[in-house]
Amino acid sequence: MAATRDYVVFLLNGERHEVPRSVPPTRTLLEYLREDLGLKGTKEGCNEGDCGACTVVVMEPEQRSTLAVNACILLVPMLDGKSVTTVDGLFGPSGELHPCQQAMLECHGSQCGFCTPGFVMSLFAMYQDVMEYHDGKPPTKKWINTVLAGNLCRCTGYGSIVAAAERMFALPRPEWDVSRQAVNEFRAIGLRSKASLAVKNANGQFYAPLALVELIELRRIQPDSIILGGATDVCLWANKQLRPLPILISTARVGELQQFSHGVGRMRIGAAVTYEAAWSTLEMVWPNLGELIRRLGSEQVRNSGTIGGNIANGSPIGDMPPALMALGSTLVLNGPEGQRRMPLEEFFLAYGKQDRKPGEFVEAVEVPSHETGDRRLRCYKISKRFDQDISAVLGCFYLHIDNGVVTSARIAFGGMAGIPNRAKAVEAALEGKPWTMATVEAALPKFEEDFQPLSDARASKEYRMLTAKNLLVRYFHEMTSDVQTRLVGDGERIIAEVMA
Repeated sequence: MAATRDYVVFLLNGERHEVPRSVPPTRTLLEYLREDLGLKGTKEGCNEGDCGACTVVVMEPEQRSTLAVNACILLVPMLDGKSVTTVDGLFGPSGELHPCQQAMLECHGSQCGFCTPGFVMSLFAMYQDVMEYHDGKPPTKKWINTVLAGNLCRCTGYGSIVAAAERMFALPRPEWDVSRQAVNEFRAIGLRSKASLAVKNANGQFYAPLALVELIELRRIQPDSIILGGATDVCLWANKQLRPLPILISTARVGELQQFSHGVGRMRIGAAVTYEAAWSTLEMVWPNLGELIRRLGSEQVRNSGTIGGNIANGSPIGDMPPALMALGSTLVLNGPEGQRRMPLEEFFLAYGKQDRKPGEFVEAVEVPSHETGDRRLRCYKISKRFDQDISAVLGCFYLHIDNGVVTSARIAFGGMAGIPNRAKAVEAALEGKPWTMATVEAALPKFEEDFQPLSDARASKEYRMLTAKNLLVRYFHEMTSDVQTRLVGDGERIIAEVMA
């Protein structure tokens, strides 16, 4: 095994902070800040990564990123070697307000004030990101709305907060903010250790290996350990289900799992690649997939959550697996018995059960990649709320049409069964047929062979089945050139027939 270090150290508001070895490895950053260090500015709201009241900013200088994250779903050891800024650390050397704070004050962006620290930190992350890495160009309204989607407020109505987001870029950037950012980057680089992390005490064990071979060996020794990606799910097991997490192995520092390559005909996404890191490239290749990712959680969740973790958890309502299945992706697993590959859809066996041998973990997902701007992929997320909501139904369609004939069809759904799954009977009904409304009509009943949806709090089984059928109709219209004619003709007729 490589050299290891048994304590956690990071920058906290610009100062080196070493975590006492007695702190449980499963202690969340929110608990640590408020209860151990007395930094009460960071608030606890939902304790599950939804409300954004606990937002802090994490800087990873080697990746040139300033990220807003939810402190309630981050474990303290995950911050090792990073720079953490809380709302308590934004003030200038003589108590001056940071531009994001000043703008909130001028635009009356706070009422009761409970959610305000989280909003301020999301604004701070955007401000630093724009100033450091985007040449100070003010963001668009869409960008602002995307950044703030992970912060909830019951008082202000958001208008004044959006105004503050625009206003802060009109304020001069203080020199002390520029120098503080540079100093923090320098100090954080100095903390980055070349040793793996191995934190152990009476409350649990946390490992953060640096190389794939180390991870494989740890899994051989501890096959029942929990693999930790971004912790956006795992922390909920502890926070909400009160499940014990005795042995955790983080993938975040494994170099091979952080690799994201896009070559001729294939894209390879390492299991530790976050949604935010992959977003721009995925959107460039499949524009509609980029829109799906924008609605997948919040900015804070995308900054932490990993694509590999979303797959490995096997959730029937995970948004990414249906899209990757529609694209014909291959899953790469690794472990003590070696590496193996399988079509992604074969990984999901039943609710809560995946095809994973003892000690195995997700290493990467490989996606066939064709031309940039491939618009044949459509992902339709149906949820009660547009932003940061769980899908009631998610349908992903990827069809090839040559000379008016469907030459191949891959259709996958989440939320329709205990696992994400393909609609193979529907696919078979489409392939080799002319791409016409008559073909679509004939394929619609096949959905009932592919899925037997359940009713739950998000939707009834009837709603899910009706929606799945209508999404195929929608895909037909979007892929057909004479959209307006179809919508007022065949479109209304077939939708009416399905509803009947």
